[in-house]
Amino acid sequence: MDYIIIGLGNPGRRYENTKHNMGFLALDLLAERNGIKINKLKHRALCGEGAIAGLGVLLVKPQTYMNLSGESVRAVMDYYRATRDRLLVIYDDIDIPIGDIRIRKKGSAGSHNGMRSIVRNLGYEDFPRIRIGIRDGQRAQGDSLIGYVLGGFRKQRIAAAEDAIGRAAEAAECLLRDGADAAMNRYNARVSERDGGAGANCEKDGADEER
Repeated sequence: MDYIIIGLGNPGRRYENTKHNMGFLALDLLAERNGIKINKLKHRALCGEGAIAGLGVLLVKPQTYMNLSGESVRAVMDYYRATRDRLLVIYDDIDIPIGDIRIRKKGSAGSHNGMRSIVRNLGYEDFPRIRIGIRDGQRAQGDSLIGYVLGGFRKQRIAAAEDAIGRAAEAAECLLRDGADAAMNRYNARVSERDGGAGANCEKDGADEER
């Protein structure tokens, strides 16, 4: 297996379209774009095997609930004897505005419980990840963090969220095809920067500042 791509979320219809399930939604779109079915239950996850950019991939949606995601990821990594540079994790990030995504080659788990579980179970944090923004400037001050991430998007923000999911799937394909630097150069631009024409061709080399 050339790459293992993890999408983070919570299983069950109750959580299907919540902010915390952006990783699941992006992985579903990535699977659809590449003719992969995520329908095999193993390693406490729903998995699907196929090919993206000529590479063999395993798409993984842990079914452990978010806080225990690392247990499933560790089982997958051990089974396939995969190295950390062949792991890609896609997940939501409340520190990034809705509509934006960020790609990094490594970094801390931050406040995300799913990523904390992965780092804790793997024992390292230097692996690529794609973060999908869910921060809404209109979030009510009284909203709890849990209530916010487990809620849906306001009607006015659905289009931006869907656009970010689509670009996250494209970014994953770009990363596999051309490497993390090329994907960062193209997809780390903020919404305002993209509107101004910023961004580079995925096939060209380049790296955005890591943050």
